[in-house]
Amino acid sequence: MDYSKVLAAAGLDEIARAADGNEQNDRLQVRTPIDGSLIAALDQHSVADVEQMIATANEAFDAWRRVPGPRRGELVRLIGEELREHKDELGALVSLECGKILQEGLGEVQEMIDICDFAVGLSRQLYGLTIASERPGHTMREVWHPMGVCGIITAFNFPVAPWCWNAALALVCGDPVLWKPSEKTPLTALATQRLVERAMTRFGDAPEGLSQVVIGTADVGEVIASSRDVAVVSATGSTRMGEQVGTVVASRFGRCVLELGGNNAMIVAPSADREMALRAIVFSAVGTAGQRCTSLRRLIVHEDIRDDLVDRLRAVYADLPIGDPLDEGVLVGPLIDERAYDQMQSALDRARADGGEVTGGERVLADRHADAWYVRPAIVELDAPTDIVRAETFAPILYVLPYRDLDEAIAMHNDVPQGLSSCIFTTDVREAETFLSAVGSDCGIANVNIGPSGAEIGGAFGGEKDTGGGRESGSDAWKAYMRRQTITVNYSRELPLAQGIRFEI
Repeated sequence: MDYSKVLAAAGLDEIARAADGNEQNDRLQVRTPIDGSLIAALDQHSVADVEQMIATANEAFDAWRRVPGPRRGELVRLIGEELREHKDELGALVSLECGKILQEGLGEVQEMIDICDFAVGLSRQLYGLTIASERPGHTMREVWHPMGVCGIITAFNFPVAPWCWNAALALVCGDPVLWKPSEKTPLTALATQRLVERAMTRFGDAPEGLSQVVIGTADVGEVIASSRDVAVVSATGSTRMGEQVGTVVASRFGRCVLELGGNNAMIVAPSADREMALRAIVFSAVGTAGQRCTSLRRLIVHEDIRDDLVDRLRAVYADLPIGDPLDEGVLVGPLIDERAYDQMQSALDRARADGGEVTGGERVLADRHADAWYVRPAIVELDAPTDIVRAETFAPILYVLPYRDLDEAIAMHNDVPQGLSSCIFTTDVREAETFLSAVGSDCGIANVNIGPSGAEIGGAFGGEKDTGGGRESGSDAWKAYMRRQTITVNYSRELPLAQGIRFEI
């Protein structure tokens, strides 16, 4: 299929290489999951290239940290304007490159616009504190200074929004950004970088190297993680990847922001609005073909309503429109590649071996797209959690589990290594507040009568346990990109010591 119009609209027509048989092993091959066709072949950066880019970024840091925060915010405002103007083109490219439906692609770009708006306001609110000193004639205060170069490593499933969650904040905080996108989705990064460059041209005096994109595989990501000249490394991806990046960054005492795997659950209580719950379940479980870190993977349903809810779910799943994500009306696009399909089938085989009853999960549209991997979302009914339920499989698999009382449901909910997003559907205020209390959900995100996916940028995004503990986007996540400094000023003519210590010379 010819996707040249999407590439051309995103300004990438001159770098795209159609599938003409001229595949070169030293170039990064970019294929669309829609039909598996080659849409581009890109030159890759070498280790030496990345080291030079880091050096250039540090030169930019020396200049950018001297720019007042509100002025830095002006650049981010201009980036937001470019995103608004080119939202449709970039959203379509997101869908083409990672396979999510067009509305989700557009929604991802909207998240970028929203965080730019947030960051512009933040640029005038990088507040510190005034602290009472115990010593007479002294004042204390706490201030925040730019941290340094921020390396951003992103995943294929959300190829642009997490970059902006980090970059918009880092830029207003005074930090240059160095972006290493997934090797599966580099085109969206290049298209975004072109918009950033337009904004920097309009800005007028942005230093060279303020925003750069690194094209390549894991070896160039390792350079970013291991470099002492990269002050902050934000990595979005699998828990395994986060363990590798986090270990390397920690070994040099760098700062890491990790947003990793999720194994998100919904508790559906007997009092729940079942129609509302049904809509939330379907969107959260099958959106992006189950390839969201916030996808719903475990449905914990009270035993009194389980059969009715599962029957309704089966009926909805049977009629889900599956197909080309650029086509209107499609709700489920493809998995990213064959490896994702194989992992899904392996998980379903393990669930069957554990006694699970599986509905769906089979490959579809293979006759039309032999090199693409479309699947029917799967429902797996189990009597109790098993090891495969506790593992995150990046595919549209929904495990359905019964419970008898709320304490059992919460214990089951928390009995996984991951701790990203969570929710409960109930109209009982006591159940809702218990779920949100210290003895309730152990996740970084907890919702009531809302699914686990679709977070707003105003709140900090991230989770606990194997999810990594990092926070991106809203609230006070900006502090991860700055260094804290506690200041004491003695304006008296005496030198009293803290804690009343006397030291005479």
